[in-house]
Amino acid sequence: MKVHIALVGQIMPRYLLSLITMRLFDSKKLAELQQNTSNIRNICILAHVDHGKTTLADCLVASNGIISPKMAGKLRYMDSRKDEQERGITMKSSSIALYYCLEGKEFLVNLIDSPGHVDFSSEVSTAVRLCDGAIVVVDVIEGVCPQTQVALKQAWLENIRPVLVLNKIDRLILEMKLSPLDAYVHLTQVLEQVNAVMGELFATEVLGRDVVTVKTKTHEQSQMNRDLSEWSTGLEDADDSQLYFSPDHGNVVFASAVDGWAFSVEDFASLFASKLGIDESTLKQHLWGDFYFHTKTKQIISGAQEKAKKPLFVQFVLENLWAVYDTIVVRKDKEKLQKILDSLHIKLTARDMRHTDGKVQLQAVLMQWLPVAKAVLSMVCEKLPSPLEISEEKVEKLMCSQTERFDALPADTQALKSSFLRCSPLNDSPVIIFISKMFPVERKCLPQNRQQPLTAEEIAQRREQARQKHAEMMMQTCSLEEKKSIQNLSEADLSMLSMKKDVEQTSPLHLSDDVFIAFARVFSGTVKKGQEVYVLGPKHDPHKALEMLKNGQDINPNLKLKDLKSGQHITKVVIEDLYVLMGRELDEIDCVPAGNVFGIGGLEEHVLKTATLSTTVACPAFTELTLMAVPIVRVAVEPCQPQDLQALIHGLRLLNQADACVQVIVQETGEHVLVTAGEVHLQRCLDDLKERYAKVDINASEPIVPFRETIVVPPSVDMVNEAILDQHNAPKKAPGHEGDAETEALITIHTSNKQSTIKIRAAPLPSDVTTLLENNMQLLKAMDRHFNSKVENTRDSEEMSSEDAHNATLLTERTLKAINNLREELKKAFANAGKEWEDAVEQIWSVGPRRCGPNILLNRVPGYNRSSVWEKFNKDNFIDPRAEYDSSFIYGFQLATIAGPLCEEPLMGVCFVVEDWILTSPQDSSEPVGSQPYGPFSGQIMSSVKEGCRRAFQAQPQRLMAAMYTCSIQANAEVLGKVYAVLARRHGRVLHGDALEGSASFCVEAALPVVESFAFAPEIRKQTSGLASPQLVFSHWEVIEIDPFWTPRGVFALRREG
Repeated sequence: MKVHIALVGQIMPRYLLSLITMRLFDSKKLAELQQNTSNIRNICILAHVDHGKTTLADCLVASNGIISPKMAGKLRYMDSRKDEQERGITMKSSSIALYYCLEGKEFLVNLIDSPGHVDFSSEVSTAVRLCDGAIVVVDVIEGVCPQTQVALKQAWLENIRPVLVLNKIDRLILEMKLSPLDAYVHLTQVLEQVNAVMGELFATEVLGRDVVTVKTKTHEQSQMNRDLSEWSTGLEDADDSQLYFSPDHGNVVFASAVDGWAFSVEDFASLFASKLGIDESTLKQHLWGDFYFHTKTKQIISGAQEKAKKPLFVQFVLENLWAVYDTIVVRKDKEKLQKILDSLHIKLTARDMRHTDGKVQLQAVLMQWLPVAKAVLSMVCEKLPSPLEISEEKVEKLMCSQTERFDALPADTQALKSSFLRCSPLNDSPVIIFISKMFPVERKCLPQNRQQPLTAEEIAQRREQARQKHAEMMMQTCSLEEKKSIQNLSEADLSMLSMKKDVEQTSPLHLSDDVFIAFARVFSGTVKKGQEVYVLGPKHDPHKALEMLKNGQDINPNLKLKDLKSGQHITKVVIEDLYVLMGRELDEIDCVPAGNVFGIGGLEEHVLKTATLSTTVACPAFTELTLMAVPIVRVAVEPCQPQDLQALIHGLRLLNQADACVQVIVQETGEHVLVTAGEVHLQRCLDDLKERYAKVDINASEPIVPFRETIVVPPSVDMVNEAILDQHNAPKKAPGHEGDAETEALITIHTSNKQSTIKIRAAPLPSDVTTLLENNMQLLKAMDRHFNSKVENTRDSEEMSSEDAHNATLLTERTLKAINNLREELKKAFANAGKEWEDAVEQIWSVGPRRCGPNILLNRVPGYNRSSVWEKFNKDNFIDPRAEYDSSFIYGFQLATIAGPLCEEPLMGVCFVVEDWILTSPQDSSEPVGSQPYGPFSGQIMSSVKEGCRRAFQAQPQRLMAAMYTCSIQANAEVLGKVYAVLARRHGRVLHGDALEGSASFCVEAALPVVESFAFAPEIRKQTSGLASPQLVFSHWEVIEIDPFWTPRGVFALRREG
């Protein structure tokens, strides 16, 4: 199997192509390995940016002969994009299949390299979903960074098992110049930091878990054990034996990927066990920790720190490693180098021995002594699970969201759980595939379009055919003398004459169009070419699909994604192409059994971003990916030439399909807006749009940063600290509402036909309440989905009560407990805010926008005692005529909160209190409802509520809220002042700056407005000469303390403002 030279040549110079070697296994061997599910490992590499993920991946790829070991870390084989190579960061997740043999067992390792930059964390989510294990890489100098914590959290949420690689240990030797003992102390501190993150995730999970057994206890038992249960948190009973990282457990590897070496404690235990006369397993258990070797008794004794002895890890591991670096790199002692080679039984080439660069010699020695692939892949194969070991908890998380009960799914759907657990490739098992993303590939790079080398027989045959064809053409077009001369030509001469024509006719067409390949994994069954499967969209509901099939309705096989109507989420497709993902190239295969990561071609018309493929519609759509980055940076795009508009729209459609995080929005004005996760992500999207998808010149606006609108408590002084005498100006009456009466903040508004009168006012929500609502948006969505579902008007009260019970059972015990906790926390927050918020929790009519936002509609209408948002509202059992228009009232509130009056941005932290709602019956009106020219009465109420909320909002002091980043910067002490200066110029606020233990670096945490963040990273690198690099993560919304309608009135203010 050869490497595709044309694709690699786009990225690296031609002279480096000679360093690419041949792969160790072919397609037949790969197909054989895919059948043995127990020996498959699906893993991804997770880390903070620049911690060495791609360099480590290069070392593992080199072990399979795909690239030269000398190019590991330099080639960045998994980074195939041009901008990835230029920036030196990974921007996409890419997979490669690796072969590894451990103790006679052959393993197939599907390795996925993922980005570490926060802007591309959505790519990490797509990778984690397909894996069973993860390699977490940590730079021992920088320690646990923000994205390291995010990576560990993503692995925890997806129920995948991590192993740890402590990378860049060479920097402890050459840069920080630590002694072996100091380095050991530093390594233990880094390991404690990682384990602290794992412990925090574990404690959060256990403390949030429901204790269902408590509800089954009798009253006497609960009274008897009440004192004990009050002190129990559940942490004592939880099993954390497999939670933490420890070298003696075999889940930690020490490495320097750039120098090509890595080891576990097992490697040195096997090396020194015979020399010390100690059992290898005993030495392995004690090589890491507070143990030392007593030379007289030849025993391992604890208490090395207390007795001022060298720990075993320092004496037998680090000191030897330090000695190798000191001999080869620092002192360059050729004589001692030869002794080291003899003792380790290593041979260097004459070229390496003559080399003047000590790093080259060091890599040559350590790559043979402690190869990275052996240590890392051995740990992966031994410690990470196979697809057969998938847990029931993970299966249930994939099949239904955490807010819903698994037993609420249809019986046919629940039966598929056993198929997940078996992970069987047999033909009788249903095919279940999850597609985590769609990624583009140039059409000419597909295996079927790749030019294949000709055999000697094919070359001879083509030469003969071309000679005969060319001779016939010349005989037809030439004169009599020319025909005689042609007949006298030799075969070689005639072949040379026809060569040009032959090349023109046989050369393939240049295909530059992109095709989309689905990045997927088989969870059950075996997928084959030509097989017909259902494509289940993210909103697919197995209840409705099974009911539809029961009624005799079938899925139209000609439907595509663009043909689906509202409520339709299923299409049919025939699998055309299957590929093994090999980094920069694809290998075509005929079938893929369960447990493998692979690619599918021909799904562009059926899958947008993610989807589930199955042979049964009973299969549920997999739960949504956990995205850690919030798309927040927007730009408006337009073509430079108006005639290129259709090309731009087509390019935006392709970009939206290719990127998991980007959002494409078409405004009401027809403007096309790109929403991205950050500045680097934005630049990549614009480059792809210009050069790959639209292929036209485009104009992009300045980045548009979203804001939020809110109201505040009326201030006592203005912007220049002058007393405000008239805090509220009477708002102007809106046209068409001449009869409205307004007194300060209370707004009275009528519908157009004067049959309904609404009195409403706005008030700022307490900050604690706003925070609670914002942090529990998913919980509010689940409440709305189950407690406020639509029911038919024909149901009687008994049917309604059974419906309520059914909806209640759809929610898990944990979700119901979380709802009760949220209710109690809101009660406390309102109670702390003052008496005006008394009973506010039970008066919540709705929340918004989208029924899950940080704004509240309070019901204080006399006599209208509808149920609150915490219960299901049944208007059929409600005698009040206003109940008929209850949903219209709520929709009006939703419209008001999704676009405020200041700049059409969503509202935040606003409470609309409905003081009165009077409904005049149509019979009392002067004319019948049907003859009124104002449209449906429900629509009038909706418009009036929206207008009333906007005017009530304007009657209060209005403010804008800015999006804020949390900025993490690691810098040396000498450039710390320059970092603070750049933050101050951009209105940043330093939260804290702490020195990192064991290093001279500082970690600065700051809050920075998103609107001030553009070109922030280049500026701070320029000012600090590259010694500081920021990481920006969206954090919160913050009120801008500037009145947008303030006008100077006093003498001092007029002088100041000119």
